[in-house]
Amino acid sequence: MKNVSVQSLKRQCIDLKKKVITMVYKAQSGHPGGSLSAADFVTALYFREMDIDPQNPNWEDRDRFVLSKGHVCPIQYAALAARGYFDEKALDTLRQEGSMLQGHPDMKKCPGIDISTGSLGQGLACGVGMGIAAKRDNKDYRVFVVVGDGECQEGEIWEAAQTAHKYQLDNLIVFVDNNNLQIDGITDEVMPNIHLGKKFEAFGFDTYEINGHDMQEIVDTLERIKMTRNGKPKCIFANTVKGNGVSYMENECCWHGVAPNKEEYEMAIKELDEQLEMC
Repeated sequence: MKNVSVQSLKRQCIDLKKKVITMVYKAQSGHPGGSLSAADFVTALYFREMDIDPQNPNWEDRDRFVLSKGHVCPIQYAALAARGYFDEKALDTLRQEGSMLQGHPDMKKCPGIDISTGSLGQGLACGVGMGIAAKRDNKDYRVFVVVGDGECQEGEIWEAAQTAHKYQLDNLIVFVDNNNLQIDGITDEVMPNIHLGKKFEAFGFDTYEINGHDMQEIVDTLERIKMTRNGKPKCIFANTVKGNGVSYMENECCWHGVAPNKEEYEMAIKELDEQLEMC
């Protein structure tokens, strides 16, 4: 963990967003919308909160990170490269045959990936297993899991949540990326989640609702959680905007899994550069 300023995190986040857009543009494939909605809290985790060692990716006592919504791996790859897990040149190989940066995270190919994900609904169960292992081995590491709001329509999410409560996993922190959109449209029109944050609370989680694009609020919430080991798993219910930071992508379902063309790419980078200058 590092004592990194909120201002530095904001700038780092914009840089990661630029990397996401560039990766997806060069690959002409990938998922920019959800990568951008998760960018702020992923930045806070990798550059301030998590106790990790890029020079020793398999360090036994490291904090674990599970990207349950694995299709938004561009934001994780961007963070891993910036932290030094691998050469940033590898970002240009996203989704290419033989690349370590596949369309979903692969723990056997890419250093820094703690679990392969992609089938929605399964990541939280994996995170719960890691949390149980830490408890039984008397280890202090924590497990951070990112799930999507659309993903929370999966039943396995709630089986895992029940298990986290049963085993008193106060070392488990779940981020819900609540951007209100999924591949088929508005989440509540596809399958209403009905007070999703309160659901986690009802399943025994300490739940904190935040603005998922307010870096200060993210940092402050993580600090509060760090001081609370009360036998209850934690849920940070982050209200976000799909495509955040790129005007024409924001709140547009069509950018779930579509790459920008040259004109759109240049527009996105220009907007992000302007934000960086103002930050």
